[in-house]
Order: sequence, then structure tokens, then C-alpha cells
Amino acid sequence: MKFVATSLVLMSFVFSLTAGDIHGVAIKSLQGKKLNLAAYKGKAVLVVNVASECGYTGQYDGLQSLYQKMKGNGLVVLGVPCNEFGKQEPGSPQQIATFCKRNYGVTFPLTEKIAIRKGKNQHDLYKHLTKGGKQVGWNFEKFLVGKDGQVIQHFRSDTEPNDSALLAAINKALK
Repeated sequence: MKFVATSLVLMSFVFSLTAGDIHGVAIKSLQGKKLNLAAYKGKAVLVVNVASECGYTGQYDGLQSLYQKMKGNGLVVLGVPCNEFGKQEPGSPQQIATFCKRNYGVTFPLTEKIAIRKGKNQHDLYKHLTKGGKQVGWNFEKFLVGKDGQVIQHFRSDTEPNDSALLAAINKALK
């Protein structure tokens, strides 16, 4: 009986990892507190892997503007610090928070620094986002997630937050 119960728990965990819904993923905020992604059900989420020392770091400005403009319509911008590409996010959580607030006035949620590349250390959030062969090639790549927690579209680093294709996809996701 114990084996059956353990097997059922394991099967439900594996199913949750393959279901394609980010709402059940456990992740912490930059401050180390549990960040409940289920709170984003019914909202579109733009997940962006961010770094403070990247050539694309200036996109924080556009991401903050986008968040301010569209959060009332149901958009969440979720910044995910990552140090895997060029070691461009070496800071501590406090350093990252201070940098983002001081330089860009960031008010959108930031997660703990995580591993996003495919492999044994890849965080569950990016296991969901990169399902189906998607690969993250650099910092500031964007995944638009629909109200149902499923990935709608993947945008590369050079897609600015005010890009017309990105904005059209966000507007469609918010309908």
C-alpha cells in the first residue's frame, strides 16, 4: 500500500512537470520568500531571464514601462535573474534588487537567481518554458505565458519590450 501511495505521488509530480502549466511551479522571490505562481492564473505573464551586466540590460527600462502600462490589463512581467550566460549576473539578491530599483525603478516581481539551461540543474520553471525543444540562448529572452499558464510564444534577446510583434502577442493573450 505504501508503494502504491508513493507511486501515485511520484506520478502526479511527473505529470505536473509535463502538463505545461507554470502555475504549480515552486519558486522563490528575490527576497527568498515563496512566490506563488498560481496567483497569476488568469493573467498573461512575460517571463524574462535578466542580468545586470549584459548588453541588453537597458531593456529593464522598457520592461518596467510595459509593466506599468499593462499591469492593470492583467500583464505580469516576471524577471528571472540568471548567471549562466557570460556570468553577467554575479550579484547577491540584495545587489540585484538595489541595481534594478536604483537604475530602472523596477517594481515588477523578480525571482531568486536560478539555472535555466537544459540539464540536471535546470529549474522547473524553465523545464516548462523550454518544453518542445525551445532553447534559451542568452539573457533577456522572453516567454509569453497565457492566462492558462501555458507558453504562447518565445522571443529572443533582441526583441525589445516595445516591439510590435511582442505587443501584439501580449494584447492577444490578454483578451
